[in-house]
Amino acid sequence: MKFFNHAVSIFVILIIALIIIPLPTPLLDMMFILNIALSLIILLMTMYIKTALEFSVFPSILLIATLFRLALNISSTRQILTNKGNAGKVIETFGTFVLQGNVVVGFIVFLIIVLVNFMVITKGSERVSEVAARFKLDAMPGKQMAIDADLNSGLITEEQARQRRDDVQREAEFYGSMDGASKFVKGDAVMSIVITFINLIGGMIIGMVQNSISFQEALSTYTIASVGDGLVSQIPALMISTATGMIVTRAASKSTLGEDVTRQFLAQPIVFILAGLTLVGLCFIPSMPIPQMLLVAAFLIAFGNRLIKKQKKTDGEKRQTAKGKSVAAAGQPENETEYYKNIDNIYKLLPLDAVEMDFGYSLIPLVDERSGSSFIDRLVMFRKQFATEMGMVVPPIRLRDGGMLNPDQYVIKIKGEEVARGEILMDYYLALDPGNLTGEIDGIDTVEPAYGIPSKWITPDKKDMAEMYGYTVIDPLSVVITHLSETIRKHAYELLSRQDVNQILDNMKKYNATLVNDVVPNVITQANLQKVLCNLLREGVPIRDMDTILETISNFASSVHDPELLTEYVRQALRRTITRQWSEGGQIKVITLDSTVEKTIINSISKNEHGTYLALDPQTTQKIITELTKCIKNVKDIVTTPVILTSPIVRLYFSKLMQQFYPKAVVLSFNELENNVQIQAVANVTLD
Repeated sequence: MKFFNHAVSIFVILIIALIIIPLPTPLLDMMFILNIALSLIILLMTMYIKTALEFSVFPSILLIATLFRLALNISSTRQILTNKGNAGKVIETFGTFVLQGNVVVGFIVFLIIVLVNFMVITKGSERVSEVAARFKLDAMPGKQMAIDADLNSGLITEEQARQRRDDVQREAEFYGSMDGASKFVKGDAVMSIVITFINLIGGMIIGMVQNSISFQEALSTYTIASVGDGLVSQIPALMISTATGMIVTRAASKSTLGEDVTRQFLAQPIVFILAGLTLVGLCFIPSMPIPQMLLVAAFLIAFGNRLIKKQKKTDGEKRQTAKGKSVAAAGQPENETEYYKNIDNIYKLLPLDAVEMDFGYSLIPLVDERSGSSFIDRLVMFRKQFATEMGMVVPPIRLRDGGMLNPDQYVIKIKGEEVARGEILMDYYLALDPGNLTGEIDGIDTVEPAYGIPSKWITPDKKDMAEMYGYTVIDPLSVVITHLSETIRKHAYELLSRQDVNQILDNMKKYNATLVNDVVPNVITQANLQKVLCNLLREGVPIRDMDTILETISNFASSVHDPELLTEYVRQALRRTITRQWSEGGQIKVITLDSTVEKTIINSISKNEHGTYLALDPQTTQKIITELTKCIKNVKDIVTTPVILTSPIVRLYFSKLMQQFYPKAVVLSFNELENNVQIQAVANVTLD
């Protein structure tokens, strides 16, 4: 194995040696055969790979193969010019086979082969490489944003995101290398023509002047050698050019080229029938070879009919299977009245599902595993990611067929009530406008349901162009999953039940039973603990660090009985987590409150038997909200989510105020930030 690791380096050194060292004709024949075999292997490799990255060394292999052919050309030219046109059996066989005794016709056929390679395949491969490289490089920012969006919504793990970023980077580097490597193919084709003419003209001059042979003999000898040498190099060059075009035109697929071609051609049997009928119509043109035309037409029509019958049989079996599964899944007796005569069955209708999703009938394939959907798998990954980030397990999600919805609509419900809805176009992609587009693309204007970003529904053929313009392109399934994940994050505090808290504590007892037994219920009841955890989740603070949460409650619960004030102490204890959430690169950009604003809020805090609350008059409230709205608009280009920094005593009451008027804003106190984070005030709210 270690030898093979160095084989490529040794092979490149031997190629350089071929340019200098004369080779005997038997060894030269072996090298030509090896060149043809190597080119054939490369061509077949490009047909059996599924993505270009599976053969990412292709640009380097292309350079080595081109250098190898040129070295062999130089060696064969040396033999042709110094050995009276004898450069081995391979060159002689190819030259004799093509010429077929006629020098002029044979040479013309050779030129046609060379020009087809140079003007068609090589030129096309070069152009495709240039366009593919530009598109891939331009699409990189959009793909990176899509990866970040999937990571943030919990659809993929950090490791998967890192792998996708590496793939995007490698793909861009590959197509960039292919753009340059395609020039090797073009230069090789040009050089082959030049060497062929050098062999022919130089050989005839040497033959007639130095070897004193006749013009006719020199023409025959050196034409065979030149054409043979040109073909021996052009056939591998043709295969390498084809491989180059194949790999840059290959779309990402789960199958090989042969499987894709077979599946996609056989999916449209009517095409074969129409082609056969067209050939039958061409038989009426005078002088057409009717027997051959009818033979091919009959084959196409018969083949198309056979495919149609096979498709109908397959569809019938699928319908029968689906019907059987739907009947089995119903699980209800035929007589509904008899079923509900049993009062216990009516009680089964009362429990509410924590989270439900209703889908219009057009969206059923989006979530149906039998249709190949990965919806359930992605829900599982989101549940895992959410538990890792927030410390809470998302409850089971009930999926229903929403008969009252429009075909393209879906609804998300929390405890039986609708909290969000969206609309999906199944055969389209959603192109999000990140705000830095380099061009516009035609589509159906809409708004992304999770974040409210202006977007367009575009057809699949416009996907690459949209990415090139800077759009973030998302498939319909990702749109639904992202909307669901953001909705669950927003309503997580409603989903944390008393039973969930009990399960969290039971799980914690496995590794820290002493702390749990000391705090619950001796220091705080499970009901008040649930309130504290829900308060944290309401503002997006993770509850995974239950050790710190319980220890903080244990320290302050003896003197502080209000769950909201206890939450403030817990938040301060979780400052490392909060700082990580909202800072970036050791810096956090915030909007601050003027001292007069804070004093006004403090003076408006009132207390009753149920606790403290903010009793701010409407005029002052309106002024504060108006000034804050102006500040948020002024800094929207530099901060995505507005973070408002206040003193600890003000944070709780100002946060409640924000939940009424600006729920997306984040309110933090100075005590909730680490000392090593740099605070940058980008705006200040005043009452002036």
